[in-house]
Amino acid sequence: MTNKVVDGLSHLLADTYVLYVKTQNFHWNIRGPHFFDYHKMLEAQYEALAEATDVLAERIRALQALAPASMGQFLKLTSLKEAGNDLKAEVMIKLLLADHEAVGKMIEGLFLVVEKSGDEVTMDLLIQRKTEHDKMAWMLRSIVG
Repeated sequence: MTNKVVDGLSHLLADTYVLYVKTQNFHWNIRGPHFFDYHKMLEAQYEALAEATDVLAERIRALQALAPASMGQFLKLTSLKEAGNDLKAEVMIKLLLADHEAVGKMIEGLFLVVEKSGDEVTMDLLIQRKTEHDKMAWMLRSIVG
């Protein structure tokens, strides 16, 4: 079961890293009348995602596996799509919302795998990650209505 847990965590790490890069991209490149508010919110989100990548990679290492650690590996493992930087603010927010919702659903699927393995530490980590993605999605959803 640990291999399935590590595989799931590796995919979650890749999704988290790609979402981190996308969020930072949008933080840098967002424009419009709400620039400052969006800029600050996206900064808080990408900083939280950066911290999450570290926590996920360290959990993979604690399970005695190597964590994926290159853009090539992340892009092979992720279910998310990269985005350009010349998008309207509303499109950026909607893309991030969809990604947080997708990652949340992926985590829900991982709950079953981890539950079967009896790995309570990883389950706790997944619950924390799901909570954070749900919160970020709520904030983004509140902007787009």
